[in-house]
This record gives sequence, structure tokens and C-alpha cells, in this order.
Amino acid sequence: MTGLTHFDAKGDAHMVDVSGKDVTARMAVAAGHVRMTPETLALVVEGRAKKGDVMGVARLAGIMGAKKTADLIPLCHPLPVTSVAVEITPDDTLPGLRIEATVKTTGQTGVEMEALTAVSTAALTIYDMVKAVEKGMEIGGIRLVLKDGGKSGRYEALPEAPR
Repeated sequence: MTGLTHFDAKGDAHMVDVSGKDVTARMAVAAGHVRMTPETLALVVEGRAKKGDVMGVARLAGIMGAKKTADLIPLCHPLPVTSVAVEITPDDTLPGLRIEATVKTTGQTGVEMEALTAVSTAALTIYDMVKAVEKGMEIGGIRLVLKDGGKSGRYEALPEAPR
């Protein structure tokens, strides 16, 4: 089980003890998308969805998701999140909506899971708000794009490969 920090020597899952780690500024950026038909994208962008402002509600849901990560992911530490920003951008070439979440904290462990949860929650909210007109939407590409801070330092993902 070497390298897998959420397992002890016996192979049992446990919460990692971060009490000996330094308190540092930490940041993570995650991204993903919701692919849909051009007609559904136009409905969202033009504000004609029956449930209201899809991108605005999804942005708020992403922020809320980041703040609730420790309630959803069993071995995640509850963190004092200091900033969450969720950007949702229409992309005609997808076609669909691109989602990016940036989460910051000052603490003893990183906020990668919070950023990934923010993107996932925003994507699921988009699906929920528009599923009445298109059930075949695709949620995908959810990944860590950037992480900075802590002992492991900086990580930057390679650019997403075009489809």
C-alpha cells in the first residue's frame, strides 16, 4: 500500500494525520464540462430555461459543493476554505458549458478535492436544470488543472487533448 496515504500498514482506510504538517497557503484549480446540443446551449445562454438562470445557479451550487466536500468524501478533512470561485463559460465548439473552480485555503492540507467537488456539483446542477429538454447531456473532463502549496509544491496538468 506504499504511496496511498489513506491506508494504514494493515490496508485499512483511515483519515491522514496532518497535525505535523506546516500551515501554508494552498490553492487548487479544477475543470470540467457539460456537453449538450447547440439548441440546448442556446436555451441556456439566452436565459430561456424554465428553471431560471442555469449558469448562475450552477455557480452557486459549485461554491456550496466546495464548502461541503468533507461531508461528501469520507476521508476528507474539513477545511477553512478562504475563497471559492466558479466560472462557467459557454463553448460553441464543445458544444456546451466549460466549468472551472478555484479554491484557496491556509491550512495543513490541500484543497484539490474541494475544487473537484465544486466542478462536479456545478455540472450536476446544470444537468438537473436542463434535463427536461435534453437527457443525453454528457458530463466529462473533470480533472485537477493546478495545485499549489504544501510539501509537494506545484502541480500543473498538461493541456486537455482536443476531442
